[in-house]
Amino acid sequence: MVYREATVNDIDQMHTVRLAVRENILVNHSLVTSEHYIKLISKNGKGWVCESDSRIVAFAIVDSVKKNVWALFVHPEYEAKGIGKTIHKIMLDWYFSHDDESLWLSTDANTRADHFYRQCGWKELFRFGKNEIKFEMTAQFWRNNSSQIRP
Repeated sequence: MVYREATVNDIDQMHTVRLAVRENILVNHSLVTSEHYIKLISKNGKGWVCESDSRIVAFAIVDSVKKNVWALFVHPEYEAKGIGKTIHKIMLDWYFSHDDESLWLSTDANTRADHFYRQCGWKELFRFGKNEIKFEMTAQFWRNNSSQIRP
């Protein structure tokens, strides 16, 4: 597996991974466009990909302006191999080396993602909508505990 920074040339493959997931499915495809990816990895944040045999199998994007994890997805064929935790660690290490403000994200409750973020130390702030949870990660918690979170 090769982990590296995402580029605009990766967008099609990242979106393929996004559409392949079995949970947190993107029902309205018009809500996530190439322009969103471009803005986030080129201006407002940063992204990373994991490649296997020159194919992107996972990606993560953090929005440094809105202070949130915009995306972290692993292709279903590559789940449970530590890829999610590795790319998550790369992303949070980078973010908290540049910023002291907390990060937030939201995901559906009672999903693999919900369980994953709790394992990684994210704290539930509140529930909203039909079945979503808003989580937070503080710089202090990450800096004090990230070495204990293993892929």
